[in-house]
Amino acid sequence: MSQFNNDIEPNIIDDKMVQKAIEEQCPENLNLAKREAINFKDVTELQLSFRNILQIDSLWQFENLTKLQLDNNIIEKIEGLESLVHLAWLDLSFNNIEVIEGLDALVKLQDLSLSNNRISKIEHMDTLQELQIFSIGKNNLTTLEDVIYLRRFKNLRTLNLAGNPLCEDQRYTLFVVAHLPHLVYLDFRLVNDTTVSISAFPACAVGQQQRTSESRAGLAFVEYLNGSFLFDSLYAEDPDADKLAYLPGVGDLLQTYPSWFVLVCENLFNYGLEEHEKREAEVSSFSESLHAALMANQQENRKIILDFECRNKR
Repeated sequence: MSQFNNDIEPNIIDDKMVQKAIEEQCPENLNLAKREAINFKDVTELQLSFRNILQIDSLWQFENLTKLQLDNNIIEKIEGLESLVHLAWLDLSFNNIEVIEGLDALVKLQDLSLSNNRISKIEHMDTLQELQIFSIGKNNLTTLEDVIYLRRFKNLRTLNLAGNPLCEDQRYTLFVVAHLPHLVYLDFRLVNDTTVSISAFPACAVGQQQRTSESRAGLAFVEYLNGSFLFDSLYAEDPDADKLAYLPGVGDLLQTYPSWFVLVCENLFNYGLEEHEKREAEVSSFSESLHAALMANQQENRKIILDFECRNKR
C-alpha cells in the first residue's frame, strides 16, 4: 500500500502532468505539433499511475473520459471527479484512501477498484447502479454486514474482498454468496454450484417451514410458531447447550421451559391466524363494496347514455 514519507515529493494533477501522460499514451509516430494540438475533451482514457499524486484536481476538462487510472499514488481523498459523468472504469488502488466518497456523479461506472487502501466501511456508493466489478481487497473491512450494502447493485458480478479482516470469519464465503446470489466471481474464483447450494440451504429450510405454516395460516408472519420448531432450532444451534445441561438446576429448567416457550409460540400463532382472518374479511368487504360501486356507476352511465340518445333522436 502506498505510504507517504519524507522521501516522496507529493504532486497534484495539473495541465503539465496530464499533457505528459497523454503524450506517453499517443502512438510513437505522432509528431509534436499534433500532440500539442490535442483537445482534452477528445481524450477518453487517461493513465496517471505512479506519479506521487496526493490530490486529485484539474480533471474537469476531460468531460468525455471513460477510463481513468490513478493507482499507485498517495491519494488520501476521493474528490474532483464530479465532471467525469461518462466514466465507466476507475482504478484508485494502492493509495491512502480511508473513506469512500466523491463518487455520486459517476452513474455510468461499471468497474471500480479501491484495493490496497485504508477503507473500513463500504458506503456512499448508492448512485453506482451500473457497477459490475468491484475490487476492495486488502483494506480494513472487519464486519460481514458490510457485504449487505452491496445487495443494491443488481448488476454486480465480480467482487474482490480478499485480504480484509472479515475474510477470516468462517462464514465468510457462504455469507457473501447467500447475500449476493448473482455473483459469478468472488476473490478471483468462480462461484461454483456447490457453494451456491450450500449457502442456499438455510433459505430452503425456511421455505419448507414457511409452506407448512402457510398451509394452515395462509400467511408468512406466523411461521415457526405452530409447534416446537423455533425452540428446537435455537437450542440445536447453541454450541454451549450440552454444557449448560450439567449445571445445577438447569436440568429441571430444561424440563419445564420448552413447554412454556412452545405455549407462548402457539398463542402467537393463533393470534396471527385471527389477525389474518380479520384482514381477509376486510379485504373481502372492500372488494364487495368496490364491485357494488362499479356496478352502480355502470348502471348510471348506461342511463345517461340512453337519455342522451333519446334527446339526440328527438
